[in-house]
Amino acid sequence: MKIILKEDIIGLGYKNDVVEVKSGYGRNYLIPQGKGVIASPSALKMLAENLRQQAHKIEVQKAAAEKRAAQLEGVALEIPAKVSATGQLYGSVNTNIVSQELAKKGIEVDRKIITMRDIKTVGDYEALIHFFKDVEVRVPVKVVAEGVKEEAPAAEDAEETAPVVEAETADFDEEEEIPAAE
Repeated sequence: MKIILKEDIIGLGYKNDVVEVKSGYGRNYLIPQGKGVIASPSALKMLAENLRQQAHKIEVQKAAAEKRAAQLEGVALEIPAKVSATGQLYGSVNTNIVSQELAKKGIEVDRKIITMRDIKTVGDYEALIHFFKDVEVRVPVKVVAEGVKEEAPAAEDAEETAPVVEAETADFDEEEEIPAAE
């Protein structure tokens, strides 16, 4: 079944796209929710005319989206999170947290245009931000353990400079037999 989308649906298409969907998805979800209409010949003619009339407006929107995308070039996020001893997070890092971290850097991004899986372990990940039809930005996201600084080299230096304490040796007669544990 061919549907003309009335709004952006991430993973399916953008507003005014003609997409092929399963008939149940179209009839039971997209059309009743007002997210799409059946792509009949008359609806396709109306779409072509609307796109022709809105071409200038679409170009302006695309330029604005490219400007916002340029703000994110070179931006990398480092998100501290509470972590268990095995590296698993208590909770997860999701699009809402990424949106809040970008806001702290002065870049307002709606969480609904960010695509990524929920992060549940420490490591390096990537968030995809969809600004417009062909304008997407990939932002690297690094999840680190909260409150842990990289002090591994300092800990090694402390071990080297610590005084060595000799263990006390017990005086045993070599002739005495020590009972073996069974």
